[in-house]
Amino acid sequence: QLELVESGGGLVQPGGSLRLSCAASGFTLDHYAIGWFRQAPGKEREGVSCISSNGGSANYEDSVKGRFTISRDNALNTVYLQMNSLKPEDTAVYYCATVDGTSTMCTYSGMNYWGRGTLVTVSS
Repeated sequence: QLELVESGGGLVQPGGSLRLSCAASGFTLDHYAIGWFRQAPGKEREGVSCISSNGGSANYEDSVKGRFTISRDNALNTVYLQMNSLKPEDTAVYYCATVDGTSTMCTYSGMNYWGRGTLVTVSS
């Protein structure tokens, strides 16, 4: 069974940090570009960050630039999203998905496999 599983969400105070993980089972991630998406209550799902299949290229949505860092360890079949300086507006369910991309680029389109999401709540 092909599956992506997110973990690492939780409750954090404003200014705090969390690291999300996206682990694959049933297939290897090293041929896939991976994207992180989020959906806040009452809002549409949006792309947050993506990373090329070999980790050499990444994109970030403007509101997270300088605060979030995406990385991957293909040996562990896992992609990470380090989130620092968290704000209340970062509160959302975060999802990872395979996306269109190559070893040198990634996009927020062509999602074939999705995880079930992990909830991040930023609140004092």
